[in-house]
Formats: sequence, C-alpha cells, structure tokens
Amino acid sequence: MAEITTKMVVELREKTGAGMGDCKKALQEANGDFQLAIEILRKKGAASAEKRAGREAKEGIIATAVSPDYKIGVIVEVNCETDFVARNENFVNYAELVANTLLNNEVSTVEELLSCKVNGETLQDKHNEILAKFQENIRIRRIARIKTNGYISHYVHAGSKLGVLVVYDFDKPVELDEDSKSSLRDIAMQVAAMNPMFIEKTSVPEEVIQKEIEIYKEQAINEGKKPEIAEKIAQGRLSKFFIEQCLLEQTFIKDGNLSVRDVITKVENTLGCKIKILQFVRYYLGEVE
Repeated sequence: MAEITTKMVVELREKTGAGMGDCKKALQEANGDFQLAIEILRKKGAASAEKRAGREAKEGIIATAVSPDYKIGVIVEVNCETDFVARNENFVNYAELVANTLLNNEVSTVEELLSCKVNGETLQDKHNEILAKFQENIRIRRIARIKTNGYISHYVHAGSKLGVLVVYDFDKPVELDEDSKSSLRDIAMQVAAMNPMFIEKTSVPEEVIQKEIEIYKEQAINEGKKPEIAEKIAQGRLSKFFIEQCLLEQTFIKDGNLSVRDVITKVENTLGCKIKILQFVRYYLGEVE
C-alpha cells in the first residue's frame, strides 16, 4: 500500500473540490494513483447523485452564450438545491461550461449534450466532478440552441436568475456597429424585464384575441355597462393588451417616449435595412413551463 501523504490529499482536494476525508479514501482505494483517485471520486459523485435525485433543486443559474458571428445562440438552466452553491465559483463555471459546450455542439437534448466531448472528456465526466464537489442534487434542467442567418442578441440579468435570447433577421447583409448591437441587446433586456407573450399584434392568434375580448366585455357588463358600450370598452382594453403583451408595441424601458418598434426603426435607419424579430427565448429560474 502506497503511503498517502497530507500533501497528496490536499492536492486532490484542490483538483476536485471534494472533502478531505473523501480524497484520502479515494487515494487509499487507488493505492496512491492520482488519476485513478479522481475517477473514483467522479464515480462516487455520480452514484450519490442517484440518492439526491429526489430532492428539490430550485436554485441555480441561467447562462447564455453566442458564437463570435452572433449566428448561434444558446441558453441553459442549471439547477442546484441552495443559493449558496448557485453563487459558488465552481458551480458558475460549470454552468458556463454547459452553455459553451452546447454552443459548440449541434445537439437538442440534455442526454446528447452530456455525451459531448470537452477537452478529451465528456460533459458527463465534468458533471460528475461537480457532483463530487457538492452534496446536492445538481441537474441541467433545460436547454435551447438556435441557429440563424441573421443575428442573435443575448442578455442575463444580474444574479443570473433570468436570461434571454432574441433572434433577428435582416433583409440584406449588413455590418453592425457597436451602437446597433447595443440597441438590439437592449431589446433582449426589454424581454427580460417586461416578459411579452408575443412579438407583435399580427402574431397574436385569433383565438387569443377573441378570448380577451370576451373577458373584457364580461368585465364591463359586470361593471354595469350596456352591451354596446361594453363592446367599445373591450376594444379599448384589447389595445392595452397589445401594448402590454406584444414586444414591438411595448413602451421601451430605457426611454418612455419610444416604443420597441421605434427602437427597431432607428437601427434600421442606421443600417439601411429592414429588421424582423423572428423569435425570443426567455428563461426564468424555476418557472413552470
């Protein structure tokens, strides 16, 4: 049996983040083989994860990443049990690794993502490492990867509990200046802050419109209004619904004198092209989908 020194235990702890006792046991089991000890800790992390899987993991962070040409964007939610772990540098780095691995690999499920290679290892190996560091239920809850011929802006709110991707399309090739990039990022911030349901009025399904009108008419009648008056009130409230729930109709959060559509128009005039918002993805930590 090889001699297990305190220096070896400390070095393994620094490498893996596991407890001193666990590191010593792993080195003893590996007969002093450092790499084998790392594998043992990983396996123990994966095994103990099964026991933790039933525990609630409602904390964590949202991470985003975009490619250098802004044509691929990803967003991920990685959960843990406590805010203490969510704020730990090792956990934050792991979440960013998850996002960057998704950015560099064309996969659509968490299972496919975990099988991707990262510096000669799989992301599953890295996941097992983070499990070995923390005695919590840690999981990749959901992922989204978008590829476009246009442009993707992204935004993560302070605290990393909320993140957004916005996908834009241009009617001709353009070179974006920094001010235009900043404006398009501001729209991602708008999505984060105001949580719109739709992009614009024309994208609201007819059944949603009719349901809103029905609700508003019933409210007006319950307030004592005559049916013909209730109809007018309903139409007025529908206009307010569009302003509140359609991104392009919303009041711009950074300048109350502008709508988001006005911001898009200013960028169009700068770039000399037409811009269309194709979609947005908004992740809020722990929300029910």
